[in-house]
Amino acid sequence: MATAETHYTLPLPQFDRPVRLLIVVAPYYRDIADNLIAGARKTAAACGAEVDLVEVPGALEVPTAIAMAERLAKYDGYVALGCVIRGETTHYDTVCNDSSRGITLLGLQGACIGNGILTVENRAQAEVRADPEGQDKGGGAAAAALHLIALGRGWASATKGIGFRA
Repeated sequence: MATAETHYTLPLPQFDRPVRLLIVVAPYYRDIADNLIAGARKTAAACGAEVDLVEVPGALEVPTAIAMAERLAKYDGYVALGCVIRGETTHYDTVCNDSSRGITLLGLQGACIGNGILTVENRAQAEVRADPEGQDKGGGAAAAALHLIALGRGWASATKGIGFRA
């Protein structure tokens, strides 16, 4: 049973200059989304990150909004939040797979994204995972984005003056 396991969590990174995060949330299940947001905000604040929030209709729109922000705005990273609960049709599989694939593709293109879109069998599982005082998957997604930002900043400073990049 997963609840009996313990997991190692990396300490949050520290930054020498400001970090801007965009939380993109699909609030289809408002109470679940609010808990995910609370966890993400708390983790971001622990690193001194500035946070903006936008809402989109559903999980499938989360990667599109992140892609737009990556092109049109100035964010260091992104936190993707939402919840998909299995229903009676295969639509669940489409939403889970395609939202995850979109986020992964953006990450492979260099966007620093923490994926906190819950994919669960029932509401009870979602509530446990979203609880900021429980599994805190919103906070975990923010931490993932922050770690990727720190990693990228570290590598960017190590390559000054090499190759074609300014």
